[in-house]
Amino acid sequence: MLFVLSKILIFFLQPLVWIFLILILAFFKAQHRKVFLGIALVLLFLFSNNFIVGKVANSYEPKYPQPETYDVGIVLGGYSSYNKHTKKIVFGSSSDRLFQAVSLLKQGKIKRIMLSSGNANLIDTAAKEAALTVHYLKELGIADSAIIIESSSRNTLENARFSLKKIEAQIPMAKILVITSAWHIPRSKMIFDRFAKLPVAYYPTDFIGKGDYDFSDFIIPDASALNNWNKLLKEWVGYAVDQLRR
Repeated sequence: MLFVLSKILIFFLQPLVWIFLILILAFFKAQHRKVFLGIALVLLFLFSNNFIVGKVANSYEPKYPQPETYDVGIVLGGYSSYNKHTKKIVFGSSSDRLFQAVSLLKQGKIKRIMLSSGNANLIDTAAKEAALTVHYLKELGIADSAIIIESSSRNTLENARFSLKKIEAQIPMAKILVITSAWHIPRSKMIFDRFAKLPVAYYPTDFIGKGDYDFSDFIIPDASALNNWNKLLKEWVGYAVDQLRR
């Protein structure tokens, strides 16, 4: 039930949903139409501005570390989907998590990749992200012995519980590196540190915040900014909820 409620909450956290609801009010409340339209325009500008969301993300996301050598790099799921027509994996906006893990493996910074991801869909739960990713890694020439699969988790809390338990059973005293999106690191760290018996390191990928901003970031609305706000708002609420679960 909590899993279903979290999905509903995530839908209503989206700024575009807020703007749409305000526009509906403007349609039905003629006497306050100008006020509602003004609020909708201001919100649309604020949430579609790359500079604003980027600077907020800059204050929240960690910097790139200089990784040592680790026994296992845990790649958290949510970076892909399944294409029923091609019957292949399709990579999304967070796929840098996987690509950076492959790079670290090739560099010898991690000895094995653990794919920690089941299926977080409410209805179609057949395809498991970790299982789909294995086929892709094999196409890259990565050996079975360098891959560990955890395909039961549906969220970050389960990522931590199931992954750490499996690693502890297979590789006791392993040095672990968690690889995930920079905006997801603070919540991931809070959760993994809670369950880990040994210190865990973290490697951020696909940053929202940029080092340098173009003039267009200040003045031109961008749909990607709305999506980035979706990620941040979801993370902040998730962080607060996971704090209460302690």
